[in-house]
Amino acid sequence: MTTEPNTAALPEWRGYSTPDSSYVAPAVRATSTVRLLAIVGFGAAVVMASSVGLAAAITPPEAVVVCPPDCGSPPIAKPVSTNPRFTPASGDFSVAYPGPDTAYEATFDDEGVNLDLQAGDGGTLRLFGKPANGQTPRQIAEQLIGRDYPDATFAYEIPNAQVGYQVGYGEVDDIFPATGIGNDGRSRVMVMVGIKNDFALIAVAAGPYREFSPDFGSGHPSGANFQLALDMGKYVNSFQWRGDPPR
Repeated sequence: MTTEPNTAALPEWRGYSTPDSSYVAPAVRATSTVRLLAIVGFGAAVVMASSVGLAAAITPPEAVVVCPPDCGSPPIAKPVSTNPRFTPASGDFSVAYPGPDTAYEATFDDEGVNLDLQAGDGGTLRLFGKPANGQTPRQIAEQLIGRDYPDATFAYEIPNAQVGYQVGYGEVDDIFPATGIGNDGRSRVMVMVGIKNDFALIAVAAGPYREFSPDFGSGHPSGANFQLALDMGKYVNSFQWRGDPPR
């Protein structure tokens, strides 16, 4: 008698199969295009800001003036002056002169400053101004010499003479004593005149003649040949007409 196995008591044979739900993959969350662009843009902005900040930190400041060729101009301010200045009541000009405790004794009049050199060879320097009345610098110089130094003999004309940085005229003259022999007692006179706005500024210096040499004067040959000529230049250059800019 054949006995059949009781298949009802055995579990259903499924091999290695698993429930269908075991094969369902987890859902993938997709990032929207707008959000992705926003993230990328924010990152780029951060990188760009960092780069700009770093470049600014290591870049030297740009020069205010690009030079050359546009080198600008120096700051304009009242210049520092170590000497006092004389200005007449008219206000037509001003000029610097040696202050106290110098080798000069200064006196003043309505036209200008008179300076007497109290050291070395001595001499006098007059710095003054007056209306030109249509005359040239040369005419004024010749009239002044003829009036104040009638015995003077013309020595030479000063080339490119300037008074207060204004082109003018200058000459040097000699005065010989009536009974002098050689250079004994010889004096030298220098006159310089500049004109602007028909107003003349004049410098007149006179003193004993002494030839410049390696032991006297500037150390170089010069036609001036009197001590006061070594010092008068800065006062002649200090002349200013009314309305001139500071310098």
